Amino acid sequence: MTKKQRALAVIEALKTRYPQAICSLQADSPLQLLIATRLSAQCTDARVNLVTPALFARFPTLDDLADATPEEVGSYIRSCGLYKTKAADIVAMCRMLRDVYHGVLPDTVEELTKLPGVGRKTANLVCGDVFGKPAVVADTHCIRITGRLGLTDGTKDPYKVETQLRRILPPTESNDLCHRLVLFGREICTARSPACLSCPLRDICPGKQM
Repeated sequence: MTKKQRALAVIEALKTRYPQAICSLQADSPLQLLIATRLSAQCTDARVNLVTPALFARFPTLDDLADATPEEVGSYIRSCGLYKTKAADIVAMCRMLRDVYHGVLPDTVEELTKLPGVGRKTANLVCGDVFGKPAVVADTHCIRITGRLGLTDGTKDPYKVETQLRRILPPTESNDLCHRLVLFGREICTARSPACLSCPLRDICPGKQM
C-alpha cells in the first residue's frame, strides 16, 4: 500500500467515525477564530473555550482589541498559559490588521504569518475554516498520528509534516482530515496509551501496538 493509498483509506475510515469535521474551538467570527487558535498554543481547546466568551464580550471588535493594552487582555486569559506573550501578540496582531490590512483578514498562509504570534498552524486553520482553502494543520495530534500511520517519516517538525502531507492528501480533504485527527487523537490514538485493539485503522497502521 502506498502512502497515498493509505491516506485515502484513513480519510474514509475517519469520515465514517466522525461525520462532522468541525473545529473544536468556538468562535463567532474569523477574527475570533484567529485569536482562539493563538490562545490554543500549549493549552487545551476546552480551556480556550472557557476563556474566550468573557474576552470577546469585553473586546467585541477589532478596534476594541487594537486599542487595548496587553495587560487588559492578559487579565482575561491568565489560565491559558504563557498569557503575557499571548496577550501582547493579540493586541499587536489586531493593531496590524487595523493599520496595515485595513481590517480585512488575509486569506493566505504567507500573509497571515506576517501577523505577530501567527504561525503556520494557525494560518492554515484560518485558511481552511474561514476561506475554504486546502490546508494542513500540523498540530500535535496530526504530527503524532500521521507519523504512526506512516503517512510521514516520523518527523516532529510541523513544517516538514505539512509539506509531506500536502504531497499525498487530496486538497479537498486535507482540512477536514486534520479536524478528524484531533477527535481521533483524543478518543483512540492518544499520546501515551493508544487504544490500538479498538482502533478503526488497526488493519492499515504500521505503528500499531499489539
